[in-house]
Amino acid sequence: MHYLDYLTLSHHFGRPIGLTSVCSAHPLVIEAALRYGLSHRSLVLIEATCNQVNQFGGYTGQTPADFARFVQETADRLGLPRSRLLLGGDHLGPLPWASEPAASAMQKAADLVRAFVQAGYTKIHLDCSMPLGGERHLSVETIAERTAFLAEIAESTAEQMGAKSALRYIVGSEVPAAGGAKAGETHLTVTAPESAAETLETMRRAFHARGLDAAWERVRALVVQPGVEFGDETIHEYDRAAAASLSRFIESVPGMVYEAHSTDYQTPAALRALVEDHFAILKVGPALTFALREAVFALAEMEAALGLEPASRIRESLEEAMLANPVHWQKHYGGSPQRQKFARAYSFSDRIRYYWNVPSVQAAFERLLRNLEQTPPPLSLLSQYLPQEYEQVREGNISPQPRALLMAHVTRTLETYRLACEG
Repeated sequence: MHYLDYLTLSHHFGRPIGLTSVCSAHPLVIEAALRYGLSHRSLVLIEATCNQVNQFGGYTGQTPADFARFVQETADRLGLPRSRLLLGGDHLGPLPWASEPAASAMQKAADLVRAFVQAGYTKIHLDCSMPLGGERHLSVETIAERTAFLAEIAESTAEQMGAKSALRYIVGSEVPAAGGAKAGETHLTVTAPESAAETLETMRRAFHARGLDAAWERVRALVVQPGVEFGDETIHEYDRAAAASLSRFIESVPGMVYEAHSTDYQTPAALRALVEDHFAILKVGPALTFALREAVFALAEMEAALGLEPASRIRESLEEAMLANPVHWQKHYGGSPQRQKFARAYSFSDRIRYYWNVPSVQAAFERLLRNLEQTPPPLSLLSQYLPQEYEQVREGNISPQPRALLMAHVTRTLETYRLACEG
């Protein structure tokens, strides 16, 4: 049984459980997630988003096969059985090429889906919710037709591989933007149950029109807006009363649950409420790299306090890289130059995550690690800058080595999600 089948059954016939979807391409975040799954004997879902990883390399420079190989080899190195590793493709569709005419954007989206399936990803989130080539408005019918077209590509690719029954699909028309809200977006509207019903029925008809009834039976989740989001400085907290009718609706749809995007920074109670309300798949990404960034900045402060030379200049390197190539943050951070500078370092949107693989930043990061490996921070500095990790070092649970401190800080976020998913 595919784990998503088991997950869905728990919501219709048992006690609802959840599944954390780790949407990050950062090696340390991925390693932390795999280590955590190993220690808790749980399944680990790692997802690659279409702008991170695609047939042209994405911003990580990795194809779907490259990313899958990296995750699987890391799991092998750590001793996590591949049976407990699930790979997913997130927002698979024309998003990276939305400015192009629809025909060319959809052809590239088809190639993207084909590459993910060929590389062994079995959780396939198909997202055709964005206008293409200057389109002003998309009907649910158009979104459904494009989604079914991509599903047909996925099915035919899997059939050629002898793995057709392995695929599980996630669909939707009210799909929150990848990576969080953009500057100026302040209002959220919870998806109406009528809209969710219309989307499902329109999608079902589009799949049927292409002879994809068997594929439709393997659609496991619908992406809707439950009222959670985050932006530069804001967090939209989950209001389960506002989502109550939406929650009840999915109970009437056999074999399906919701997938909740942008659940980053929600409180532990809100995350558990989401799971109980059938938002069974909780996607998290920026909150994990935000935690990583917090810990890196703390290490940089300790490096400076110890006077270690040559200094890494990690914060300066990140700022220089972001100013040299503003494409990943400019549309997200508004206001004065000072406000933008603050956001580049501290925004919840964490656009800084796009710059960790810049060569100058990588060199600075490695220098930071080397400096603190050679001179581990004393307990007094850990207490000042990483107080929770200080407690773990005191208790003998982790070492004061920089990599261990970074992963421990990221793991705090993963722990919040595990507790919410398990209840």
